[in-house]
Amino acid sequence: MNRSAFAISWTLLISTVWAHAAQSEIKHSVFIAGPNFTGIIDEDGKPIWDSGKPGARDGVVLPNGNVLIAWGNEVIEFQRDKTIVFQYKLSTENKELGTVDRLENGHTLITELGPKPRILEVDSKGNIAVECPLKPETDNAHMQTRMARKLPNGNYLVPHLLAFKVKEYTPKGEVVQEFKTDLPEVGGRKEENWPFTAIRLENGNTLVNLTHGNKTVELDPSGKIVWKVTNEDLPGKPFADPCGGQRLPNGNTVIASYAAQKGVKIFEITRDKKIVWTYEGPYKAHEIQILTTNGVPLTGKPMK
Repeated sequence: MNRSAFAISWTLLISTVWAHAAQSEIKHSVFIAGPNFTGIIDEDGKPIWDSGKPGARDGVVLPNGNVLIAWGNEVIEFQRDKTIVFQYKLSTENKELGTVDRLENGHTLITELGPKPRILEVDSKGNIAVECPLKPETDNAHMQTRMARKLPNGNYLVPHLLAFKVKEYTPKGEVVQEFKTDLPEVGGRKEENWPFTAIRLENGNTLVNLTHGNKTVELDPSGKIVWKVTNEDLPGKPFADPCGGQRLPNGNTVIASYAAQKGVKIFEITRDKKIVWTYEGPYKAHEIQILTTNGVPLTGKPMK
């Protein structure tokens, strides 16, 4: 092969490699509930919808496009033009709100923290349809619980930070199962493995983000750790108080590093602990929801 032919072949090879790399690059649009922004960013990291009120604790973009958000003192469902179609205010009995989710029965799941910690299911008219008392083992309202979710069996999965436990409650408030997060395999209590986000996966396992412990673990139904990832496994040590999280349909896990001041604030990792996407923009993330990947909307109820 002469030099000209070689140069052409090499140029074509490089072009093919770069085209493949560009094609395989992952880009996400994301809903962020965070201290300095609560809204939606596009796949280039630019804000495309802003609630106008930062400091949200939890939230979800609903299938109809509305956005349901929990702040410390209220829950609001907005249409994209900011019209309010649902609102719930913190009761006078408690000190703050933590969780919000829209259930299949149309109710809105909300947690209230304080002297009377509880999970509520609120109907579309704002009436309390279900009240489930919680047992967080602390009077510190802010540390009683975080991302509670309803399970397909009708029970609730609730992380209790200072108890070092994820508890499964019946609607009557009975604890039927506990998953401990102060296990020796993750360094015990001295590691401050406070459970923040607990997600029941389709295989029956439970994915848990451990905040001060800077870890994510997956527990089998008996509470045994079957997968874990820490800063020791990843370049750049991206774990910084992992709060919100999501398991994607492809099996990857997205984690929000709430305490990150610069650099990586949200990252996606594979099962074999490879980072395949990061968000390094200005917005800190308390809870997140991946909405699209390379222009394709994620379908189904998000595992978050």
